[in-house]
Amino acid sequence: MRKLSTDELRRPSAEQYRAMEKLPIVVVLDNVRSQNNIGSIFRTSDAFRIEHISLCGICSTPPHREIHKTALGAEDSVAWSYHDNAAECIASLKASGYIVYAVEQVDDSLKLNKFNPGNTHSGTSRGIAVIFGNEVEGVSDELLSLCDGSIEIPQEGTKHSLNVSCAAAIVLWELWKNQTNANTRRPSSDDAHPTNAPDHD
Repeated sequence: MRKLSTDELRRPSAEQYRAMEKLPIVVVLDNVRSQNNIGSIFRTSDAFRIEHISLCGICSTPPHREIHKTALGAEDSVAWSYHDNAAECIASLKASGYIVYAVEQVDDSLKLNKFNPGNTHSGTSRGIAVIFGNEVEGVSDELLSLCDGSIEIPQEGTKHSLNVSCAAAIVLWELWKNQTNANTRRPSSDDAHPTNAPDHD
């Protein structure tokens, strides 16, 4: 057993990545105060080909030194936008056909391990949006009232919550698995580096 080198991982360049088809998933961050958390979520979103990140409220935006510390350049590959008002952002997403879920503990939340949105390319849905709230307050009651549902990460320990960047990584991994299983073929980094193409590195 040996670790693969960076070249062997055959990751696409930022330009190639931007040209790849993305999963129809939008991440909405509302009032996430830590730039390190925001950067980590950019990096996770890059890993799973997330379509877009919407930064709302007090969220810092790229370019930012503290975001870059954890994003490591993913802030340049993942599409993003800033919105003063998260409620208006959600309304716009719903008007565009996205089904919107909060990631929050509520009385009728859907457990992530049993959540199955299916193939978001089918039917009338353009995709799904998942909202992650402030590190202390979570997703606000105002935004919860605008959502189509809520997803909860099952936990069995003594703590009632996870760090927001950890929660985002878990949720986006599960959504990536769901989408790649629901579609017959999804593009991967190999699409940007075909195995039968000459290596010009």
